[in-house]
Amino acid sequence: MKAQLLQTYGDTPDFRLADTDVPAVKPGHVLVRVAATSVNPIDIKIRKMKPAFAPALPAILGMDVAGTVEAVGEGVSCLKPGDEVFGCAGGLADMPGALAEYMLADARLMALKPANLTMAQAAALPLVTITAWDALFDRARIKAGQFVLIHAGTGGVGHVAVQLAKSCGARVAATVSSATKGELARSLGADEIINYREEKPEEYVARLTGRRGFDVVFDTVGGANLDASFLAAGPGGVVVSTNTRSTHDLSPLHAKALTLSVVFMLLPLITGQGRKRHGEIMAQAAALAHGGKLRPHLDRTFSLEDIAKAHDFLDSGRAVGKVVIQVA
Repeated sequence: MKAQLLQTYGDTPDFRLADTDVPAVKPGHVLVRVAATSVNPIDIKIRKMKPAFAPALPAILGMDVAGTVEAVGEGVSCLKPGDEVFGCAGGLADMPGALAEYMLADARLMALKPANLTMAQAAALPLVTITAWDALFDRARIKAGQFVLIHAGTGGVGHVAVQLAKSCGARVAATVSSATKGELARSLGADEIINYREEKPEEYVARLTGRRGFDVVFDTVGGANLDASFLAAGPGGVVVSTNTRSTHDLSPLHAKALTLSVVFMLLPLITGQGRKRHGEIMAQAAALAHGGKLRPHLDRTFSLEDIAKAHDFLDSGRAVGKVVIQVA
């Protein structure tokens, strides 16, 4: 099969299109004929920083996948050849990714693709949806009527989080950096738009909540934005973050009896524990997508041959929503 093999780790996206063996099917897994994948910020971090869970070189990256089941391994009864599926199932540790014509995937991580989404759309959803779902539903346990603040409301995770929060009846505010992005966030369901370049946290907290603060704040940015999230949360509120590799003063948490929860969605892929939950989330997300309540925003689609350009584009910070790779 054809695959994009990462040759070296570092700032330059050093990929080479080459022929390699189709993975052998093994128990509990499915062989997927890849139609599309997507590029996520974690792919860039793995390529640049080579964390402990980075795969050995030459490596096949690409965590998200959408495609068709080609074969099933022993013990797999939930999927069969010919099924169209999607999931976040490789591209790290000893799990080759989706930048190839075929991918071997743990069946527990996969779900049937929504029939009303294209393969490219389906490939954009897994990692960001699992992250947002974990943050909003499993950690914050948001409920109808709560006021939820989602930072970076048109980012990969953020634009899905807006839709998920609305799907359960929450009132949603989203931070953006421009009027154009504000329009997109509103089209996805955001009730209130905050241009963080024009309005400070204390200002939008006063404007939107009468200085009380938000019930739930979802931070996908980290750094100083996590401190802003502490400020924006109301008494007894919940702050969930995907980026906490920094030092912070936690006294605002004490002053308002806040709960801080951290999401690291790759953990089940790294440890092997909790993978079934990811498959369950994908199945629930598929139902939302089928019902018209979840749809990814695709910024650009690249070919498998142009994976380096796709990495550079996402790394430039210009992408809105998701960057997708069309494999077949």
